[in-house]
Amino acid sequence: MNEVKFSLVFRDMWQSAGKYQPRVDQLVKIAPVIIRMGCFDRVETNGGGFEQVNLLYGENPNKSVREWTKPFHEAGIQTHMLDRALNGLRMSPCPKDVRRLFYKVKKKQGTDITRIFCGLNDPRNVIPSIQYAHEGGMIAQASLCITHSPIHTVEYYVELAKKFIDAGADEICLKDMAGIGRPVSLGKITEGIKAYKKDIVIQYHSHAGPGFNMASILEVAKAGCDYIDTGMSPLSWGTGHADIIAVQEMLKDAGFKVKEIDMEAYMEARTQIQEMYDDFLGYYIPALNHINNSLLIKPGLPGGMMGSLMTDLEDNLKSLNKWKVKNNQPELTTDQLLVKLFDEVAYVWPKVGYPCLVTPFSQYVKNLALMNVMQMEKGKARWSMIADNIWDMILGKSGQLPGAVAPELVEMAKEQGREFEDSDPQSHYPDKLDEFRAEMNENGWELGEDDEELFELAMHPEQYRAYKSGKAKADFETDLAERKAKKNAPAGGELPKAIKVSVNGAVYEVNISYGSDAPAATSAPAAAPAGEGTDLLAPLEGKFYLVKDNSETPKKVGDQVVEGDVLGYIEAMKTFNAIRADKAGVITAIIPASGDSVEEDDVIMKIA
Repeated sequence: MNEVKFSLVFRDMWQSAGKYQPRVDQLVKIAPVIIRMGCFDRVETNGGGFEQVNLLYGENPNKSVREWTKPFHEAGIQTHMLDRALNGLRMSPCPKDVRRLFYKVKKKQGTDITRIFCGLNDPRNVIPSIQYAHEGGMIAQASLCITHSPIHTVEYYVELAKKFIDAGADEICLKDMAGIGRPVSLGKITEGIKAYKKDIVIQYHSHAGPGFNMASILEVAKAGCDYIDTGMSPLSWGTGHADIIAVQEMLKDAGFKVKEIDMEAYMEARTQIQEMYDDFLGYYIPALNHINNSLLIKPGLPGGMMGSLMTDLEDNLKSLNKWKVKNNQPELTTDQLLVKLFDEVAYVWPKVGYPCLVTPFSQYVKNLALMNVMQMEKGKARWSMIADNIWDMILGKSGQLPGAVAPELVEMAKEQGREFEDSDPQSHYPDKLDEFRAEMNENGWELGEDDEELFELAMHPEQYRAYKSGKAKADFETDLAERKAKKNAPAGGELPKAIKVSVNGAVYEVNISYGSDAPAATSAPAAAPAGEGTDLLAPLEGKFYLVKDNSETPKKVGDQVVEGDVLGYIEAMKTFNAIRADKAGVITAIIPASGDSVEEDDVIMKIA
């Protein structure tokens, strides 16, 4: 039997469990212990949501990546990361010059391999990233996003792999992000790829939740897979990954050559992960994410999204039930909302052309389904709220959808004056680095080693600005304090009404509210005095922004608007939902500051 090597997907372990990642001091502490385990040839250190969540709780992700990858390099262990092709490290498409800088920065910071994926499996998005990765000196691992549909056959995936190999991909990843790939089919895909190029390195990534995971690992290993992604306790199984101990023992029994595990080091790493969990990360990990659930087979939602989904669902349920109480309707439980959501995802997915349910398209389909559920629960029509970036997916601006869009959505697009596209997706997103460089110079911000700070602003503009201002840290500390207070308060005891948080050496007192007592807590300045006119209400809960990128001019008090004008956005569930004027007039007040948290039906603006 061949040798099978292991990778620890440390970043994805946390992302699949909850909302946040460990701090850099915690990462540096655990790295030597992972190395001592002796069983890993690769470790996933960053990518995807890793850098965004660093910014959200006020930590510099560039410092984190450099310090975290260093000990693995010194030990001869390869590091790899996840990247979203056209989208880079974010939910929305990137300019070409930002994509090219991305790979140069990550290689300089110590990342060896980039796992490039596109949820549409569109070669026009993946192949340029293969080239840019090579320019930056990285190993380009091209992914096949695995799902199960009438379109996504064994032949479909083998032909796709051939295109990536012919375009220069160094390795292929079978990215079974929802764990719904069928084991025998995955084995056949692996065989087909190896038949085309015997020495191509294949790495298999899957999630445990739906239940196929261990059988799939065995099938791909028998077919010649070289690397298997694994997790470890206490973050294995559930919405996460198969545990290294179980995978190693299974493959050893099947006759494969595998490395042994230093169990003393394993237990030490396990203890440290539990300490991180208890410190703050566990406050963002719902209990349901520890449980395997075959209900996930039907909607096919990815494990990496389930962590944040279950956390965000608490807020969606609270918002919906608040409306129901106000309208004398029975409240829903979490399970009831979850089943409605899963059913709606299964309904929506074919209608929007079978995109693979992986970031960002898993979020788009889930968000669309959840918006449908929320609107229908309030007696409104399905499809009554579709965010612009979801429309971009439907219209083909993100790449070619595998299947056809439903006629009802085609008709809706025509009614709204939206046009379908078949041009290269990159053509819609012109270069922007010069604009971001000018912004940094204007603010007196350092571009950073190897332009890494410039890259961070260009990749995550709103999060980076909030990080630099200290608002991100203040918001995070406030939210964490509220969660701790709720969890640790004695039964019947009074919850604290205020906390003190420290941001860049300055101490602020922040008021906290619970449930329906008052609007969501925020560390932002007090609202501006209300002017005259009609209230414009928030259509959903989230963070309010005047613009979604620096190509837009923010609205201000005194601006004349006409019906249908975009006045701002609410970022909810990682998408920007446009707020439009429902009448013509003059803006007389803008109530929240850009970046403030708002609840559904909060007054956003006044128009007279």
